[in-house]
Amino acid sequence: MRVAEPRITWTLRGADLTLDDYLSRNPTTGLLIARGDTIFVERYQYDRTDRHRFASWSMAKTVTAMLIGIAIDEGRIRSVDDLAAAYVPALAGTEYGRTSLRHLLQMSSGVRFNEDASPGFATDDVIQFVLDTYMQVGPGGVGAVTSFNDRERPAGTKFSYSSVETLVLGLVLARAIGRPIAEYLQEKIWQPIGAEADATWLVDNSGQEATHCCLNAVLRDYARLGLLLAHDGNWRGRQIIPAAWVLEATTVHMDQPHVWPGTAMPNEGYGYQTWILPSERRMFMLWGAHGQRIYVDSRSKLVMVNTAMSKRGLDLLSLQEMGALWTALVRQLGGDQ
Repeated sequence: MRVAEPRITWTLRGADLTLDDYLSRNPTTGLLIARGDTIFVERYQYDRTDRHRFASWSMAKTVTAMLIGIAIDEGRIRSVDDLAAAYVPALAGTEYGRTSLRHLLQMSSGVRFNEDASPGFATDDVIQFVLDTYMQVGPGGVGAVTSFNDRERPAGTKFSYSSVETLVLGLVLARAIGRPIAEYLQEKIWQPIGAEADATWLVDNSGQEATHCCLNAVLRDYARLGLLLAHDGNWRGRQIIPAAWVLEATTVHMDQPHVWPGTAMPNEGYGYQTWILPSERRMFMLWGAHGQRIYVDSRSKLVMVNTAMSKRGLDLLSLQEMGALWTALVRQLGGDQ
């Protein structure tokens, strides 16, 4: 249900801003703000429409983590503390194979992989990994992982963002469920939430989904995903993702300082493939390159989806403006529900 668009205002660096200002200042392709069945805002730019699929980039990492939680609930994966090699024998004897799923989920394997997030910068590791996965130049699958095999520090001691770790999780998930991950997503999440359009997932030369990125979906289905997480995995009375798993994935744990906000990143903390916002209330986000984000406020169940096409990679100014918009939304629309 759409309602009359509310007037959202905020002040940033001395300037009074509105949604029109935000869209004119940032390369946003789609913006959707919703709670429950109510859509407060749905805007598109650059000739995009509600029928276009938008690339998730690394927002897919959170989706992968939620599917891991479902697989554990179904007994397909025994424990988050199992080692990756228990499910992917080809990883036996490798550092990633000797890493627990928990530490992979928290990006704290300790295995060296340089994924510098500077705007417009790609490391040799990232270039090789991209070629080996969704660019379909290299072997894909386990072959895209095993060349990174140097452990720099003990697992579980330091956060270090690494897309390889999500692909290892994808390899584990695929072996555990015995079928394509895209099919599993369709059955376990996409159909139950009543997605209005098919999603697609890029695969590598081995047929493995690039679980670290590369999911493509329409804006309203991204919002449905955010709303599912806002309700701790429950969709209109049906528990789709175990609530305990969603809580575990989106909560800061005091006994794990390496993933605290301010430690993992200057502002954000990290859960299970999910970014945690510094706040007294539980707020978190899915974050992809070039301006893709889904913000979730678990208290008010408010969700904001922003897709974008920034050519500058991690555009810090745009991300600051996006964060300021979210703060304004929570303040003006996020009263306790």
